[in-house]
Amino acid sequence: MKIPALYDRMTDWLAGRMSEGFVLLFVRVVLAGIFWRSGQTKIAEGTWFTISDNTYFLFQEEYRGVPLPSDLAAITATVSEHLFPILLVLGLFTRLSALALLGMTLVIQIFVYPEAWWQVHSLWAAMALVLIIRGGGWLSMDALLTRRVPIGKPAPRAS
Repeated sequence: MKIPALYDRMTDWLAGRMSEGFVLLFVRVVLAGIFWRSGQTKIAEGTWFTISDNTYFLFQEEYRGVPLPSDLAAITATVSEHLFPILLVLGLFTRLSALALLGMTLVIQIFVYPEAWWQVHSLWAAMALVLIIRGGGWLSMDALLTRRVPIGKPAPRAS
């Protein structure tokens, strides 16, 4: 087999639905992990979901550039950093969740750490944009839900 033909077969397989699903799952888990870990730092130790006093302090002092009242910003960020990662891992409302995390990334970039674009935030934005454009892939609840039989149409018969 000639090298160009082998290369074509390899790239066809890599660009296929199967490998794309695994790559999109990986991107979902990586992006979710970044925000989940950040959300966990905002929770009081030993509690299920109590926002720590330190979190409120950070939003009053270090993150004061965020254009929301500091208490609201602390609550919104903490909830978002838990809710959207869970949805991403499940692949449920993937595009919406990635869009929300892209929005958070841009807020952090613009109002909190403007010097961190190339080192950190550009990577977060790239992962979010991939998920916004491609969706969660075939290994997602989104794919499972869109495969259901449309309302008003009979289910296909088994042969």
